[in-house]
Amino acid sequence: MNSRKLVSETRRAFPATKVHCLQPSRILIVDVTAPSWTNTCSVLSEALENTLCLACSLTGPCRVPLLSLYVVQNQQECLLPFTQVRESFARIQACISELRSLPREGCFPQGGNGVVQAVQDGLQQFKQYSRHTVAGGSTNSSVEITILTSQSSKEMVKNLEKKLKDVDLVSLRRIQVIEVLKRDFLEPEDVNQCMPVEETSSSDIAILGMDIDVQTIEDNVISLEMLFKTWLHDYGTEREHLHLLLPSGGFSHATAPKTTLMCLKCDLQERLLNPGLLSGTPDGTVRAADLNSPCQMAAWPATVLYKLQVVKALKSEGVCESVLYGLPFIIKPTSCWQLDWDELEINQHSFHALCHSLLKRKWMLLAKREPQNTSPNWNIMVHSYYIIVPSDSATLLVKAVAIRELLLPSTFPALLAEYPERVYGPIESALNSLEVEVAYNPLHLKSNLYKYLKSMLYKPVHRQQAQPRDQRPERHQPKQHPSKAKAMVAPLLMAPSPVQVFRPATMRRDSCEHLLIPKEYDEFLQ
Repeated sequence: MNSRKLVSETRRAFPATKVHCLQPSRILIVDVTAPSWTNTCSVLSEALENTLCLACSLTGPCRVPLLSLYVVQNQQECLLPFTQVRESFARIQACISELRSLPREGCFPQGGNGVVQAVQDGLQQFKQYSRHTVAGGSTNSSVEITILTSQSSKEMVKNLEKKLKDVDLVSLRRIQVIEVLKRDFLEPEDVNQCMPVEETSSSDIAILGMDIDVQTIEDNVISLEMLFKTWLHDYGTEREHLHLLLPSGGFSHATAPKTTLMCLKCDLQERLLNPGLLSGTPDGTVRAADLNSPCQMAAWPATVLYKLQVVKALKSEGVCESVLYGLPFIIKPTSCWQLDWDELEINQHSFHALCHSLLKRKWMLLAKREPQNTSPNWNIMVHSYYIIVPSDSATLLVKAVAIRELLLPSTFPALLAEYPERVYGPIESALNSLEVEVAYNPLHLKSNLYKYLKSMLYKPVHRQQAQPRDQRPERHQPKQHPSKAKAMVAPLLMAPSPVQVFRPATMRRDSCEHLLIPKEYDEFLQ
């Protein structure tokens, strides 16, 4: 408990400024002295390149502002000094190519203080970089270090604790020690920790007034990619993202005054990346206006405090999926450091109690969003509504629900009671030939999006600059149209979001005859 308070006191020294400054810079230290580097090299390089091509392609505030990469051989070596990730993919790709070309196992002795020296050198370089950039308006003042190794994580932590006692750690937010192992070397309980789920099981070791996060993962592309994708989440903890307002007397409208509200302070987390952010201008100006939309929330960037007031409870079987729209967001109890520990604990317990009660009652919640700003007509406020869905985890799912003004008339003809046998047989035969899976797992599907984004990032900037018609050279070559990128990504915009993680408790046919709401909750990333 004391160590966590020290972290909070350190963070209080950092002013809450622009959103993009809240994302920490990254130092990645790769220990290549371990026995399994031969197996890890290729999968690590691919996973890192995939994640960084996403970071470079996403519009809006940069989610990984600075990156530095070290390798530890017989001594530490900095392959990539601190580099602004956006607009630097060619340099990053060259660094990853150099990482791939490193000698394989058996070339370097194990042991030594190479990792500790890399940590010290990285912190010193970050301090120097911060001093030089503060005059230019950059206020990013925190860094996180990720250490990838196949050596014992416990021994690594002991060495870090011993060697970093006298090092200035004010700018250091967290150290991650990731022990990368083959599945053959994993204990049965460790296999579950290696599954590519949103929250990897880990343990926190508190030393030096900050947390060292120790994790064990498997050396495959998906596990490492999910590790690096955690960098894309919002790491701002200066304030909560969402206030969920409930009647203080419970859900009974007869017992609680409507003016008395209980507030649960929550954070929003993206369930998936918005494909629409993979097109448009690099600075995100195309999508900037979306944040002010009265019918849309955004977990990134967390620029506003949303307020959702619960107005009704709904039976789970009474919600048709055709009236839900937009990207889903995960609601969690807030981890805002500005709240005292007692308030954080009570808030978390209240959130868990809400999740249990909703599951027990088989309820969803209908909530009205209180608008932050009025429309150009100062006396008109547009309200949007959301469905809050429970799950068997300590999280809720929130999705926008249709309102009267947006709903279009639709007719759903009834199914024929009888149909010709000559058409029934071929349909049954076609369905019987399909492979049946118990649950949908998005990790089993690839769309070549990584390849496409990398090909776009490889193109020099000057090829995409327009020239006056009279100055264009007379030669036949394919032209790059600004709409081409959007056209390539457009199919993703139509893809259904994986809302099936949070499912109603029973199955029901409603007026939307073509929709079946599944019967029970399940997590497909197990």
